[in-house]
Amino acid sequence: MVEQTIADAPAFSARRIVVRASSRLLAFERIALMSLMYLLTALILVNVVTRYSHFPIYWIDESAVYCVVWLTFIGASAMTRLRLDFAVTMMTERLSARHQKIAKVIATAMVVVFGMALIITCFLWMDPIGLARAGFDARKLAAETFNFLYTERTQTLNWPTWVVYLTLPIFAVSMTVHGLANLLEDLELVPRTPPKGFQLSELDGVN
Repeated sequence: MVEQTIADAPAFSARRIVVRASSRLLAFERIALMSLMYLLTALILVNVVTRYSHFPIYWIDESAVYCVVWLTFIGASAMTRLRLDFAVTMMTERLSARHQKIAKVIATAMVVVFGMALIITCFLWMDPIGLARAGFDARKLAAETFNFLYTERTQTLNWPTWVVYLTLPIFAVSMTVHGLANLLEDLELVPRTPPKGFQLSELDGVN
């Protein structure tokens, strides 16, 4: 009995680590979302004022677009943990409680699989190993692999495009972590953790 308890301890600790990482990540995403929303509002207001004054700032439009992109992906990751992602219940609502639970576990597992697949895709796309082999020479990497990710720059801000595209691997990792936490809760391996900092009613959760 004691040996079984000791054997279960590392697994239980790993589950706690996943849930704790998801909670801390969600707290960071909440701050990031608020900051980006304030930034987006400020950019739009400045854009309106400067255009009205006939002194438009040419890089604000692009900044606002990238701000919306980051808002979208960070918000989608947070929605995964908050279970606010859309779900089609025309079939599952006709199932028994046990089969509904199984369907929910399968749906959550598919989110995890999608997140892991996206991580692999981003890794192959950004090719950090190839970049390291090229001596972190973006031109050499582009010549060898035709991957121009690290040589391109944005139109008006003149930022490296890979900095903007970092939202994709970040989203992939965060969605996977949140999906694993949701899956552990759906399997009843850990108690469900109420989100902190988000005011949700019982009708807010779709999934």
